[in-house]
Amino acid sequence: MNYILFDGLVRDALLPFTFTRPVADIRVGILTIREKWEKYLGNTITTITEDYLTEKFPMVEMPENVLINASFLPTEQLVSAIQDLKENEAIFMEDEVIAFYSKESQQEVDFTTYHCIAFKEEVFRIEHTWDIFSKNGEALQADFDLITAGRKSAPISDTNSVIHAEHIFLEEGASVEYSILNATEGPIYIGKNAQIWEGSLIRGGFALCDHAVVKMGGKMYGPTTIGPHSKVCGEVSNAVIFGYSSKGHEGYLGNAVLGEWCNIGADSNNSNLKNNYAKVRIWNYETESFDQTGLQFCGLMMGDHSKTAINTMFNTGTVIGVNCNIYVPGFPRNFVPSFSWGGASGFTEYLPKRAFEAAKVMMARRGVEFNETEAKILEHVFELTKKWRNY
Repeated sequence: MNYILFDGLVRDALLPFTFTRPVADIRVGILTIREKWEKYLGNTITTITEDYLTEKFPMVEMPENVLINASFLPTEQLVSAIQDLKENEAIFMEDEVIAFYSKESQQEVDFTTYHCIAFKEEVFRIEHTWDIFSKNGEALQADFDLITAGRKSAPISDTNSVIHAEHIFLEEGASVEYSILNATEGPIYIGKNAQIWEGSLIRGGFALCDHAVVKMGGKMYGPTTIGPHSKVCGEVSNAVIFGYSSKGHEGYLGNAVLGEWCNIGADSNNSNLKNNYAKVRIWNYETESFDQTGLQFCGLMMGDHSKTAINTMFNTGTVIGVNCNIYVPGFPRNFVPSFSWGGASGFTEYLPKRAFEAAKVMMARRGVEFNETEAKILEHVFELTKKWRNY
């Protein structure tokens, strides 16, 4: 069977992260949503997403397809229900489709002709940007169980102090020396060729994905995920970093999500709690307003390719778009549109030509080419986000 993940109704509520990727490629837990479904279903899975993303994220359509709403994460019950789908059957949760079987072009689906099956089991879903960190503990435990089932961890060096070693898993090539690993509150997963340098304090749940690094003296509080090829240090608490990003120095990052190719300058900090302990409101691209999260703790949301200078400070519930450069003293406003250059004293437009020069250098340092496909995506995002750059 050919499986396809589609963005669904929550795509705009997951901006700025879905400006540059399908919903399926959001990382929560250890794996991206796409990787989770691929492991459960045993298939390579493609996506239906925005037209400007299809060159990088193409869809493969076959005579028979099952389409799955990417905002729903796999569970055994949901996977079983999807695998049992037959022609012209669809699974719904209330009024929203979770999955459906189709032999037609995806532009011609008419659910009035389908047999609709109500799914009444518990679902695990990412609907808002803050769900990525607030649900990360549950997703991390599920991924840990899935990835490590029936497998044996690589040896943990006896230079480390370890609590609950049975909940710690090291992949081949992982290196951890002279650190404290405490898996009392959640599992600790160290990916292939990932490194935890000496003097680090790691409290699970924690995932350090392939080729990522915790530098000397890093303090990691769970549930936190550091994506592939990322580098972190300082204090990180309940944060998700998608990949290829750096927070390589002292400073606090908490209840936060960073996209790919971000860089947080030395001694930068985000607030995650209001002084009056009120619930946090945060910018929602879908409603174009500051919406209530229902959370008391909510920090920084930063889109791909954004950067901060040293000593940058962020207020509680700040949203930074794609390709922003924050560099002056003081607190910038708590919504910074994509392609903005500046800070508390004001912003100017960060033109793609200049932004791409920085992207090429940063990506080359990790052995990745900034190609024409990436440029076209970001140029489209530049045009999409003009309406918010009313400095």
